[in-house]
Amino acid sequence: MTLPRPLAVAMGDPAGIGPETIAKAWQERQKLGLAPFFAVGTPEAFEQVWPGPVQIVSDPDAAAAAWHEALPVIRIDGGGEVRPGQPTLEGARNSLDSLELAVGLARSGVASALVTGPVSKAQLYAVGFTHPGQTEFVAERCGIAGEMVAMMLAGPTLRTVPVTTHIALKDVPAALSTELIVVKGRTVIRALRRLFGIERPRLAVAGLNPHAGEDGALGREEIDMVAPAVERLREEDAEVTGPHPPDTMFHGRARARYDAALCLYHDQALVPLKTLHFDEGVNITLGLPLVRTSPDHGTAFDIAGRDLANPSAMIAALRMAADCARRVAGG
Repeated sequence: MTLPRPLAVAMGDPAGIGPETIAKAWQERQKLGLAPFFAVGTPEAFEQVWPGPVQIVSDPDAAAAAWHEALPVIRIDGGGEVRPGQPTLEGARNSLDSLELAVGLARSGVASALVTGPVSKAQLYAVGFTHPGQTEFVAERCGIAGEMVAMMLAGPTLRTVPVTTHIALKDVPAALSTELIVVKGRTVIRALRRLFGIERPRLAVAGLNPHAGEDGALGREEIDMVAPAVERLREEDAEVTGPHPPDTMFHGRARARYDAALCLYHDQALVPLKTLHFDEGVNITLGLPLVRTSPDHGTAFDIAGRDLANPSAMIAALRMAADCARRVAGG
């Protein structure tokens, strides 16, 4: 099925590697069979790091028409002078403006899905950004409460979802609850059906403590919170197992037994995913009315502008966005 509209790609920080990876993805579009997309941001950021053709367009229809000849870019004004590897507050404001517009285009349906480039949270916080990350910002703009969405990290052989995200490890036990695990688990199960086409999802739920608590000897969180959540999630017409010892969940044979792993804190989910699929990992937000993906890496200011950025994760994010958008449109 062909997408009715191109993908909207928010550029990310103009001084980071987002512009380079987007441009390199466009350069490989025919060889890789990528769905049409357009960037939202500062055209100069692309011209600084890439010698290929860039065409400024006014809307997604014009972008679709330009797709085969040049990288289409809907311009965001401002941002000041762009110097790769040298972030500025003006550039942070520009990345936020590009995100805002790209979200709006995806919400309105004139773009089939949203892909977001990497941003610097430190720079965004310095210009008044109050959200923990882009995920929460997009959820708010879509009118969805933050606890109702989930961040999935997806690679070729593993999908993980953290129940808690950007909080200190010492604060995780107090932040967890049976209800929160159930809410996140339901979001994952429904997204596996809607976005990935898995009719009866298999969800593996991790424990919090070593050996999943060793029957309470190493902690009672599994007994008091996780096991009751697993029982409730089994009401969702899904195969839900756990709590599993986290240290035995991610080898090859274990991964073959589930479609996604529900993890209880940030690193429990991200360490195995980045170990296995560092250059191909995709961050996809579950529970939104639109499809949103992002490459699972940062701005990499240290290599920006040096022609060293690997576009694999951006390409994977574009492909996943297009695949999910097709399923949503067809279903």
